[in-house]
Order: sequence, then structure tokens, then C-alpha cells
Amino acid sequence: MKIKIRGELLEYLLQLAKDFYPNEFGGFLREKNGIFEEVLIIPKGYFGKESIYFDTWLLPHDENIKGTVHSHPGPSPRPSQADKKFFSKFGGVHLIIAYPFEAWSIKAYNSNGLEVKIEIID
Repeated sequence: MKIKIRGELLEYLLQLAKDFYPNEFGGFLREKNGIFEEVLIIPKGYFGKESIYFDTWLLPHDENIKGTVHSHPGPSPRPSQADKKFFSKFGGVHLIIAYPFEAWSIKAYNSNGLEVKIEIID
């Protein structure tokens, strides 16, 4: 399996991770025509040093939301047990951006926590 993401969105996500550091950030990814193109940041979220929380009731009903993204302020982009539990409940594709928040520090996972390849589209 491979996901496709716009280069502009990827750069924006990297910048968000840097801006929120040393806290984590999180959001939901919108897909259009098989390519992730937008991120939604839900209002009233809690973005802490070790976790994030947001009320999914504030998430709009949008069938184009096909994934999530969050940052890890540490160097590991591997999903924690809490991440895997969330992945299994939300489904779709999940990006983790690890410190130092560069393109090579991003990994994508499916709802089972298995890594998938990322293709950057210009």
C-alpha cells in the first residue's frame, strides 16, 4: 500500500510540528482524488508534551477525511500503543512526524499500525 500527499501539505505539516514543539499537534487529513491535500485542526484541542486530545464530536461530517496526522516531540516516528488503539478505531491512514520534523522523519501507518509508503506529489 502507498499513500499520496501533496508536497505543499507535507511542508505545512512539518511547519506545524515545528511551531507546536515541544508539544505534539494533531489533525485530520482530507483526501481528494486519491491524494491527501488538506489538514483540519479541530478547535478546543489539547496539545501536550506527551499526548493530544480533541473532541471528535467537533469534527465535521466529511467523507473526504481519510486519515490523521500527529507529531512526536521525540525522534521516534513509531506508533505507541495508544496510537495503535486510536488507529484501529479511526481507520484510514495515519502520519506520524517525529523530531526534528524533516521529510525523512515522517512515517505513515494503516489502521493496523503497519507502515505504508508515502509518495509526494507536486
